[in-house]
Amino acid sequence: MAEPLRRRLPLLPLLLLAAGGLRAAERSGGSSSAMEELATEKEAEESHRQDSVSLLTFILLLTLTILTIWLFKHRRVRFLHETGLAMIYGLIVGVILRYGTPSTSGHDKPFSCSQEDRPFTTLLVNVSGKFFEYTLKGEISPGKIHNVEQNDMLRKVTFDPEVFFNILLPPIIFHAGYSLKKRHFFRNLGSILAYAFLGTAVSCFIIGNLMYGVVKLMKLVGQLSDKFYYTDCLLFGAIISATDPVTVLAIFNELHADVDLYALLFGESVLNDAVAIVLSSSIVAYQPTGENTHAFDAAAFFKSVGVFLGIFSGSFMMGAVTGVVTALVTKFTKLHCFPLLETALFFLMSWSTFLLAEACGFTGVVAVLFCGITQAHYTYNNLSVESRSRTKQLFEVLHFLAENFIFSYMGLALFTFQKHIFSPVFIIGAFVAIFLGRAAHIYPLSFLLNLGRRHKISWSFQHMMMFSGLRGAMAFALAIRDTATYSHQMMFSTTLLIVFFTVWIVGGGTTPMLSWLNIRVGVDPDQDPPPTNDSFQVLQGDGQDSARRNRTKQESAWLFRLWYSFDHNYLKPILTHSGPPLTTTLPSWCGLIARCLTSPQVYDNQEQLREEDSDFILNDGDLTVTYGDTTITANGSSGPHTATTNLDSRRTKSSSEEALEHDLGAADHEVTSRGTRLVFPLEYNA
Repeated sequence: MAEPLRRRLPLLPLLLLAAGGLRAAERSGGSSSAMEELATEKEAEESHRQDSVSLLTFILLLTLTILTIWLFKHRRVRFLHETGLAMIYGLIVGVILRYGTPSTSGHDKPFSCSQEDRPFTTLLVNVSGKFFEYTLKGEISPGKIHNVEQNDMLRKVTFDPEVFFNILLPPIIFHAGYSLKKRHFFRNLGSILAYAFLGTAVSCFIIGNLMYGVVKLMKLVGQLSDKFYYTDCLLFGAIISATDPVTVLAIFNELHADVDLYALLFGESVLNDAVAIVLSSSIVAYQPTGENTHAFDAAAFFKSVGVFLGIFSGSFMMGAVTGVVTALVTKFTKLHCFPLLETALFFLMSWSTFLLAEACGFTGVVAVLFCGITQAHYTYNNLSVESRSRTKQLFEVLHFLAENFIFSYMGLALFTFQKHIFSPVFIIGAFVAIFLGRAAHIYPLSFLLNLGRRHKISWSFQHMMMFSGLRGAMAFALAIRDTATYSHQMMFSTTLLIVFFTVWIVGGGTTPMLSWLNIRVGVDPDQDPPPTNDSFQVLQGDGQDSARRNRTKQESAWLFRLWYSFDHNYLKPILTHSGPPLTTTLPSWCGLIARCLTSPQVYDNQEQLREEDSDFILNDGDLTVTYGDTTITANGSSGPHTATTNLDSRRTKSSSEEALEHDLGAADHEVTSRGTRLVFPLEYNA
């Protein structure tokens, strides 16, 4: 037994040595794992630091822009607008980031997946038994496989396009609807709708067809290296038809330019953005059947038209319904006792309109625009005084910051975007096509509109509207949303240059153009254009306020006047604390419903809530004019009248008309005028 034991004893040190080696290997493996975890933590910390630096960069850009704006306003400098300043600062920072920061990563290595016929959104890679997740960034052409961006900082300042649509665009569009000056907007509603809908469609197709000719020329001379279809040209026409004359409108507002010109430009730009984005969605939805998916197909064309109408009407309804729901909530609750909660709810409901429309397949831009208009018309009346001030200031600040952020990013994108394709032929052709498309948009439509307008759109107004067709945030956001293909990359680069040119050159030339065209400045926003021989005149009398309201009545768009009575008698009392009691407007058998829906404040307040931006609309039968021995009414009837008769006698009015005067802030007394007054002819603007 001793011999076998002696033979086994030498094996014990070997077993102990093996065990020690195993433990050493485990310690070595554990040390390696700890090193990997430490490296991962350092990378995460570095990534967090770079995120902070990128956001700090934009905040400093906005801060510098604000300080420079103050300096320009203090020195009364108008040749460069704040958006142009933001773009210049963005360009400077983009140059610094592009050429002043070193590459910090060089770990990109191509792998071949030849067995797969399509890209995957998420990819799991097995590296030494550990799985790592990678997400799809986009396609890279074979010629640029070794030119992938190696600068982490430049990658950080390149935002996802969805950031623009879901975060930056909603406050800009909502503010446009919420701050709308309804009096001048509705006075020119017919013309604004014509410019926004018909004009944008005309501009889109003219630019698209001209650019298709340019693409054919590029192919002929050998400057087209990839596919560029006719539908791509139409999409470019829709994108670049989105006007954004923010620079011109800011100068108009500062100089108090003619209110009708301001209303035409502002109204067109507000609705034009909505039309352009729905039009681009309809063009993308154009899918002919058959092998050639880019050929003309009548069925696909009418389907796209149906998509346009469906998306626009659905988005409009969604925005209006959200505004109505907010109005009902603020009316039938006591949120006005808690202004902070009231403001927070108003903000969240307004912003969620955009996201809800996008989630349902509609267009958030259209939805949030009409939500803003509905909120201003109904919900604003239900808010407490503090919440009214808060919501106005909140969205004004968000609009200012978001807009300048986008323009700063435009300057950065010229140097940080890695897929630029600049083609001189395409760029020159785009400028020519935009000029011709804008001319075909403004002049023929103005001629047709003047056939039915009482107050004509003068040649100077038409030239100024032609000159003011700037491109801005919406065109940029639409172009950057899809840059996956060769054609879309070229369209984005060209759009960027067009925005630069129009903001700097056209925006800077606004003040000299106003002077050259002899357009009125220094005008009171509530002042009407000077009377002419063929327009409304007050020949005698002391009723100038009444005369101004009568002029507003004459020139208000007939479409607005059709629904205003219904809105005042029924919708306003249901949704707000203003308007006549429903017990006086609804039939007697609806008495219970009327009492439930009518706010107690309607009975308590002797004077209804006023809306300074609204029109004062009278019915035709309420306008009576005396001239010599004849009494002339708006409906054309006349009769003998004594020379001593005047209009200050009490006229018979319905209860709704009495409430209408209070509701629109016209006066809390009778509309009277002594002396002789002549008002004719009674026609309406388009």
